[in-house]
Amino acid sequence: AWRPERIHRIKQAVSHMLVVFPFEEQIYRDAGIPVSYVGHPLADVIPLEPDTAAARTELGLESGPVIALLPGSRLSEVTRHARLMLDAAARIRQRHADMQFVLPAASDAAARLIRQAAQGLSLPVHILVGQSHAALAACDVALVASGTATLEAALFKKPMVITYRVPALTAYLMRKKALLPWIGLPNILARDFVVPERVQEAATPENLAHDVLAWLDDAPRRNALVETFAAMHRSLRQDASARIAEALEPYLEGA
Repeated sequence: AWRPERIHRIKQAVSHMLVVFPFEEQIYRDAGIPVSYVGHPLADVIPLEPDTAAARTELGLESGPVIALLPGSRLSEVTRHARLMLDAAARIRQRHADMQFVLPAASDAAARLIRQAAQGLSLPVHILVGQSHAALAACDVALVASGTATLEAALFKKPMVITYRVPALTAYLMRKKALLPWIGLPNILARDFVVPERVQEAATPENLAHDVLAWLDDAPRRNALVETFAAMHRSLRQDASARIAEALEPYLEGA
């Protein structure tokens, strides 16, 4: 979205940009495009201190550790990631016999694909339709396909492992065009690898399980990440609706 040619087209087409991430503001300002940072609407909706106990009660989870698996919302993402995450979950379960898993599906069709992927695995997986926010609030660690769900996990202050798989040719083209070393929104916002990213060849059940277990085994690291995500949440929590209305008001009056 921030390539020079795209910035140039935007400059020709728009009178004022409203951006949801703080780092975007300087990009457009440097290009001479009027811009206002309004914050991210999700940061206004998700509480600063999520209620993990209430979410676990809502989902009917037993006491003990919980991992959230979020394979993506599109059916193609579910096809690529559901079995990968479930295989990682099976390996995690070998270390933690009391581990529970919640897997929110974006639709009934996605839930059917997930149930098919889970066949042959003996795992305590709670497959949900919707309720991704409840799943994130309830979990100790999240295993998340790259996308908006990674930002949601960060706003819920959850340690996570980000993963993604695409066809090999697509991955090759994306790497050729990559401007940043990160794909996950939490890492982009932090400008650092604050959470692991396992993509393409590195996205194996063994690697994903290893990274999840590393979070579970390191309380000081988890606590430091919670502080990082809390600061990130505060920076994004700007009452976006009000700021959008304020930025649009001069243009509406002119019309």
